[in-house]
Amino acid sequence: MKFYRPLPINQEIKIDSRTFIVSKTDYRGNIIYSNEAFSKITGYTQSEIMGLSHNIVRHPDMPKAIFFLMWKRLKEGENIQALVKNLAKSGKYYWVSTDFEIYQDTPDSKPTYIAYRRSVSENAIEEIEPLYVTLLELEKAHGLEASLLFLQGFLDERHLTFDEYMSNLLKPKGIIAIIFNKMKSTLLHAA
Repeated sequence: MKFYRPLPINQEIKIDSRTFIVSKTDYRGNIIYSNEAFSKITGYTQSEIMGLSHNIVRHPDMPKAIFFLMWKRLKEGENIQALVKNLAKSGKYYWVSTDFEIYQDTPDSKPTYIAYRRSVSENAIEEIEPLYVTLLELEKAHGLEASLLFLQGFLDERHLTFDEYMSNLLKPKGIIAIIFNKMKSTLLHAA
């Protein structure tokens, strides 16, 4: 199936803090499940996206370095959290905190990846946007490696790992944290 990525337009889709977007991919990143919130926010029906690469929602403003790190960690069997700008079918964008979990039926089976997404604060977006702009500019001018080196320098200067930096930006608090963790636990055990 041929997929045509929509042209981005500068209109944001605001996500309610009680909305949790969930999708599951196979080990290659092809969508094998999405919840109703995913369809509502992205504008894609479940039948449209089933079997397609999850990068159909990748916004061109996102640096490749972030996805490189995410896939590297997942392939190493480690979960990861990241702040991501995604692209809806309409061309509008939306920001989400994405938490990944790895699921494997047996030690010999290929893993699947469950992504849990929720809204993020304006403060988190305002902090991450300049970094992402810089990483993207570096990738265009000098390639992925330059972007990754800059990101490591950025983190080193702050004496933080990528996980610590993302956790400081994105960690859910209060009742939202309780609901989010319960939802993840329920869906992971149902997978």
